[in-house]
Amino acid sequence: MIKAYRWLLPHPLISLLLAVVWTILQNDISTGMVVFGLILGVIIPWGTSVWWPDTPQGFHMGRMITYSLIVMWDIMVANVQVAWIVLTRPNSKLRPAWIVVPLKLQQPEAITVLAGTITLTPGTVSADLSSEGHSLLVHVLDTDDPDAVRDDIIHRYERRLLEIFA
Repeated sequence: MIKAYRWLLPHPLISLLLAVVWTILQNDISTGMVVFGLILGVIIPWGTSVWWPDTPQGFHMGRMITYSLIVMWDIMVANVQVAWIVLTRPNSKLRPAWIVVPLKLQQPEAITVLAGTITLTPGTVSADLSSEGHSLLVHVLDTDDPDAVRDDIIHRYERRLLEIFA
């Protein structure tokens, strides 16, 4: 029974998320749209599951929720900061920087979440991962202290991801 369930729904939370998003995007909460959303929620993860990596071991969902809230807050704050920079500072006064962030993270999923977090936060972009996966190259729009930005990324994000993917 469990094996059949895992075969049909390899990623049940993704299936549910797809069904809900489909229904919301249709802007029509009817039985037909909900049923079609559920069908898509089963077919898409099932059909693509062969390309998905294994689920990370030791993943802590509660800590990920906290991390997500922190990231959303940081994105909102960074939006205001970048808007202020764009509106008040001429390009000649910007202080962009390339920063190498050494990584303690080893799991590809954790590194991907960190790189995505950096890129989603306005004013920073993850540009490259070293071939050994030991450091991340990050571009910052404006900073007077690149070392402080690096330390902030390590303390605010990587430290938490180490706990989430422990």
